[in-house]
Amino acid sequence: MPDFDDQSRLELEAAVFRRLVAHLRERADVQNIDLMNLAGFCRNCLSNWYLDAAKERGLPLSRDDSREIVYGMPYEDWKALNQAEASPEQKAAFARSSAEPH
Repeated sequence: MPDFDDQSRLELEAAVFRRLVAHLRERADVQNIDLMNLAGFCRNCLSNWYLDAAKERGLPLSRDDSREIVYGMPYEDWKALNQAEASPEQKAAFARSSAEPH
């Protein structure tokens, strides 16, 4: 494993985060429930982790603000534009994956 200095590692991680967020914004066709079922996290999880990191550092950030950072727009707007009703199959898969120990 490369031995990067802390600043380089931080910059690389930040670039990866920005690329992940951009990718998720471009793939609005992929529903959060599908992400949860396949990967165990979704856009909301990512925004919650962002919020947690801000709180750990004493930085003022609201839940709505962290979601807008991830979604690229207010969450309610994104939902209205992109979120479909979960199918019975998606809901069943989510129930199964939620019941499994992590």
